[in-house]
Amino acid sequence: MPQPISRRTLLKGTGAALALPWLEAMSRSSWGSETLSEPPKRVAFLFVPNGVRSDQWNPAKTEDGSFELTPMLEPLKGVKEEITVLENLWHKETVGRNGHWPKVPAWLSGGFVQRTSGRDINTGGVSVDQVLASKIGDRTPLPSLELGVDAAYTGVDNVGGGFTRIYGSHIAWRDPHTPVPKEIVPRLAFDRLFRTTSAGPVVSGFNPHQKAVADSLARDDASVLDLVLTDAKDLRRKVGEADQAKLDEYLESVRSVEKRIETALKPQKRWINEGRFDVPRPGPGIPESHEEHVRLMLDIMVLAFWTDTTRISTFMLGNAQTGRNFSFIDGVRGSFHGLSHHRNEENERRQYEKIVLWHMTQYAYLIDKMRGLDEGGRSLLDNSLVMYGSSIKDGNTHKEEDLPLLLAGKGGGSFKTNRRITAAKKTPLCNMYVSLLHHMGVEAESFGDSTGPLEGWS
Repeated sequence: MPQPISRRTLLKGTGAALALPWLEAMSRSSWGSETLSEPPKRVAFLFVPNGVRSDQWNPAKTEDGSFELTPMLEPLKGVKEEITVLENLWHKETVGRNGHWPKVPAWLSGGFVQRTSGRDINTGGVSVDQVLASKIGDRTPLPSLELGVDAAYTGVDNVGGGFTRIYGSHIAWRDPHTPVPKEIVPRLAFDRLFRTTSAGPVVSGFNPHQKAVADSLARDDASVLDLVLTDAKDLRRKVGEADQAKLDEYLESVRSVEKRIETALKPQKRWINEGRFDVPRPGPGIPESHEEHVRLMLDIMVLAFWTDTTRISTFMLGNAQTGRNFSFIDGVRGSFHGLSHHRNEENERRQYEKIVLWHMTQYAYLIDKMRGLDEGGRSLLDNSLVMYGSSIKDGNTHKEEDLPLLLAGKGGGSFKTNRRITAAKKTPLCNMYVSLLHHMGVEAESFGDSTGPLEGWS
C-alpha cells in the first residue's frame, strides 16, 4: 500500500539534495500540516531589452474580450489560449530619462532611478519579485532564482547621460541600492537547485571569469541523480504506481537537462588543417549556441518551479543595450540594440523584427514546456503566472507608454486567460503589481507609484 510522504521530502546523497515534484502521495490532508493541500502558485518575470515594433504589437479589439494575433504575437499561435495581453501600462518615473539604463531597474519597481556613476546607486524601490521573496520565499529552499545570459556591465555611459551600466544589468533589486546577482552559466544555475556545498552558492552574473566560478565548475562531474540514487530507490518502493511513473518522468527530466548541459559544453568535431593555430580548449561555461543557452536556462527555471525549489524567478534575455550579435538568425546581420535603432529603414527594421520574433518564440517554448507538466490535476503553467515584456515600447523611439507586456498562466486556476486587459491610458504598471501581490497572498496597499489594484484583473 502506498505510504504518505511529506511535501518537503528531499532525495539526498553526498553533495546533493534533490527536491521532488508534486506527487499524489503528498496530497492527503490527513498526513500532517506540513503537507500542502494543493500545488503552490509560482511567478516568473522574463525581461527582453529593446522593445518591439509598436505598430505591429497591439491586437484589434474584439467583442468577446479576446484578441487576434498581430505580426509580433504570431509566435504565440500555439499557446494563445494561455496568454493575457496587458495594455496601456507604464512607469511615469522613466519619462524623459535615458532610453535604457534607468528604465531597466524601474521595470519591476516603478521607482525613480537616480543618475549616478555608481557610488550612490538608488533605484527608488525594491523590485516586486524581491517583495514576494521577502514575504513567501522562506517556504522554499531558494527564496528566488535570478537567471540571465549576459554578464553584468561595468562603467558609466557618459554619452547616455552619466548612468552606471549596472542599472541595465539587473531587474531584481533587494533594496534600492542592491541588485540581486543573476546566474548566467547553466551548470552553476543547475547546481544551485540540486547540489549542496559548505562554501555556499557561486553566482557568475557579476563576473563569469572570476576564480570562484572556475573552481565551482571544476567540482566533480558526478550526476546529481547518481548521488541520490539510493534514496530515490527507497522512495519508489513507498509510493503508488501513478507516483512511480511521475517520479521516473521527473528524474528523467533532470537527467535530460544534465545531458544537454554536458553536450552543449563539449567541443564539436572540427575540420583540422595542417599547421598551427593554437586556441586554448574552453572549459565548462556558456554554450556556444545562444538558443541552447537560453533554453537551458528556461528549462532550469521550469525544474526549479516543478520541484518547488523556488516559486519566484526572473530571467533577463539580455541586458540593456546588449551588443549580442544575432547573425545566427537567417537574414539578420548585427546586434539587437544596433538594429533596434532602425530609423524606419526597411532593411534594418525587418532584421529588428526577426530578433523580436525570435525572443517571442523562446517565450512560447517556455509556456509550452510548463503546460505539459501535470501536477495535482492542473499543469505547472495553470499554477503559475509568467510575465514577459520590455521596459520600452519601441527600440527606435524608446517610447515609455503602453509597454509591451504579456502574462501566461492561470495563477492557480483563478486567473482568466485568452483575453486582453486594456487599462486606461497611462495606468501605472505598479497597479498590476499590486494585483499580482494580492494574487500571491501578499497584503499590499500600494507598490511603487500605484494608484490601486489593476482594473479588470479578476
